[in-house]
Amino acid sequence: MRFASPVAELVMRRRSCRKYREEPLPEGARLALERFLATNRVGPFGSCARFSLAAATAADRSALRGLGTYGIIDGAPAFIVGAVERGPRDLEDYGYLLEGAILLATDLGLATCWLGGTFSKSGFARKISPAAGELMPAVAALGRAADGSLEKDRIRRMAGSNSRRPPEELFFEDAFGAPLSTLGSGPYAAALEAVRWAPSASNRQPWRVVRTDAGWHFHLARTKGYGKGTLLFTVLRLADLQRIDLGIALCHFELAAREAGLDGSWVIEDPGLAPPGAGIEYTATWRPAR
Repeated sequence: MRFASPVAELVMRRRSCRKYREEPLPEGARLALERFLATNRVGPFGSCARFSLAAATAADRSALRGLGTYGIIDGAPAFIVGAVERGPRDLEDYGYLLEGAILLATDLGLATCWLGGTFSKSGFARKISPAAGELMPAVAALGRAADGSLEKDRIRRMAGSNSRRPPEELFFEDAFGAPLSTLGSGPYAAALEAVRWAPSASNRQPWRVVRTDAGWHFHLARTKGYGKGTLLFTVLRLADLQRIDLGIALCHFELAAREAGLDGSWVIEDPGLAPPGAGIEYTATWRPAR
């Protein structure tokens, strides 16, 4: 995946936008996104996904109202909709793939907003017709940001989206609780910073990364009240958003690493590190090329 701008710049430029200019997408941007969505369909763990760029309709606003604050979107001219085959890492693959499209949209001068939920029985489903074995866990709004919309976004301020946890709370050396020094991160410093600034549901930043000789081990640190089976997610019919968040973080890490000339691959090789408490789940490992 190649962008006109550096990955680090795109990561910092991308912000969730909830108010858009009511004008069609520029033709060049629309065509570039459609080409990308048609060819980037398999995630790093093998899940197959389908995506489509769909014009917004009045019915879409009604479908989003059931998502609480996630549904406050005004004037978006288009959405990226998608469906992914059910599987062990389906949501991580979905987050990884859709975030790639969102960064491309950012590179093309468009604003975006992740919208997590369960869309399989909503009006959005008609735009892509998910099969019985597919999930539709999130869509993304996109378009030109309305003037002043990012600065005046109350939801961003409430979630603290302009700030992030310090690196010592997220990145560790050999074991949880042993912070990775900036010097120790070496050539991967930009990749880790791209992870730190990745978007996440309610800005919870649920990723924790431990480096060992075998590679970079990504874990999900679950936030209490998030995920399958909780009351909030049952009532709002939300997907397991924090697994999607991990997929977004993996996308940022890989893109920034490859841009720095650091090749590698994603593998499922749980190092069995002792977690600092409950709610820590292993996700995947970036194994550098030897």
